[in-house]
Amino acid sequence: MTASPILRDNVGIHHQPPDIMQEFHHQRARALLKNAELIFDQHDVQTAVTRMADVLNTRYNADGCEEFPLVLGVMGGAVVFTGSLLPQLSFPLEFDYIHVSRYGDDDKGGEVVWKVIPRSNVAGRTVIVLDDILDEGETLAHVKQRLLDMGAAEVILAVFADKAIGKSKPVQADIVGLTIPNRFVVGFGMDAYGYWRNLPGLWAISPEDLKQN
Repeated sequence: MTASPILRDNVGIHHQPPDIMQEFHHQRARALLKNAELIFDQHDVQTAVTRMADVLNTRYNADGCEEFPLVLGVMGGAVVFTGSLLPQLSFPLEFDYIHVSRYGDDDKGGEVVWKVIPRSNVAGRTVIVLDDILDEGETLAHVKQRLLDMGAAEVILAVFADKAIGKSKPVQADIVGLTIPNRFVVGFGMDAYGYWRNLPGLWAISPEDLKQN
């Protein structure tokens, strides 16, 4: 049996045969969890989401409240959190999503590029931004200011995980699900190298395993 060739595309990048690459990613992902520590289990996570929903429902179901907020999920890390939270919200709302990327280190103020902007009009409206994690805070601060510049009357930041980094941040979340330690965490939408967004709980990856990958 002859070996499968390595393919080269038109920009000179080598591609391993799919079976080899699948095995590589499978083993790499498993290695990341080998020494990982479970810091919040599935029950903790879902309880936190329900608590966040209760805060929002209390405000927007209050007597006399006729607001029609725009809820924006930040792709792609917040997709799992957003999918868990939205069905628990019991007030009228409009949903959309945004996608931003930061080129350069987050704590050094790399350029923020908007890949997807809100399709809905934000002017004069309350905008609720759903994000998976508040880390250094530079990107989320930019998102909030951009929405205010677009005319939003109010921007509420609802962040599932607020990382305790031991220093001040340029923006604070209005609603927080869980406060997590200053460690690299995966699960519930958060990933390492694209792996383990699908975990139902939150796992802290060991620094040694993170470096080896």
